[in-house]
Amino acid sequence: MLFQIKGERRSNGSLAVTADAFVSICTTFTEERMTGKIMKGIGGFYYVYVEGSGLYECRARGIFRNKKMKPNVGDVVDIDILSEEEKTGNLVKIHKRKNQLIRPMAANVDQALVIFAVHEPEPNFHLLNRFLITMEQQEIPVIICFNKTDLATTEQMQQLEKDYENSGCQVIFQAAATGEGIAQIEELLRGRTTIMAGPSGVGKSSTLNCISKEKQMETGAVSEKIKRGKHTTRHSELIHIGEDTYLMDTPGFSSLFLENIEKEDLKYYFPEFEPYENTCRFNGCCHIHEPGCEVKKALEEGKISKLRYDDYCMFYEELAQQKKW
Repeated sequence: MLFQIKGERRSNGSLAVTADAFVSICTTFTEERMTGKIMKGIGGFYYVYVEGSGLYECRARGIFRNKKMKPNVGDVVDIDILSEEEKTGNLVKIHKRKNQLIRPMAANVDQALVIFAVHEPEPNFHLLNRFLITMEQQEIPVIICFNKTDLATTEQMQQLEKDYENSGCQVIFQAAATGEGIAQIEELLRGRTTIMAGPSGVGKSSTLNCISKEKQMETGAVSEKIKRGKHTTRHSELIHIGEDTYLMDTPGFSSLFLENIEKEDLKYYFPEFEPYENTCRFNGCCHIHEPGCEVKKALEEGKISKLRYDDYCMFYEELAQQKKW
């Protein structure tokens, strides 16, 4: 390869290379650069999936530590390929994030799919409603999926749908054991990065295994790659299930704490209250003890779910009791 180096000739005849010329030389010999998405991060290794090329095991450059930047699952990143044969590289750039979750730590999430079982185990509505508030804080749309409908009656499913019809979430039903409802989920996931959450035992793994054969192939590739480094797999993982379609599997959760919310602001995280917000007798009505409250009137008329409203009152009291540090 021929190239011309620009610089200044010293008195002794040597060439002083300018900074621009030096950068040009380095760029000439730079490794091949690709853009992908972080699927998993464990023990200082980041597994980056590049559409059409596969999965690369990467280390992050020291510049991220210096800037106190931590790559997240879901980050869109640039990597320099060190070995195409070994599928290794260096992570050199993190693209601007659309959003960022703290629990679980993830970036660029388009929507959340939260799965609860209708039975076995019985749904923990307190936990579900806490999760919805957490996603509402992040302005992330939620799809509520009630699994194991083969164990439920029609009346039970109708009640669940009624309880959450005004929650701002889409409600769907499925039976992963029979494959019922899986096609609808696949359609809702297409072209998006979705975080999948829910407590243990509700059928998350069964749902994941039903989604597509491509997914299972990619899962195998990720698992095989990670096994080479003898890393654990107890962390959030992004799974490629189709073109521009990713599903983030997260560890099962059994508790969530409401954070960074004032009790007076809690009502804004219940979308079903919004139509009545400016119609109460008193400005700043908290919809609990005040007379002339239109939210409580809507509750009495069956327009607002009692299940949801009771949790609102419980969470309000919980926030009121929290110590202010």
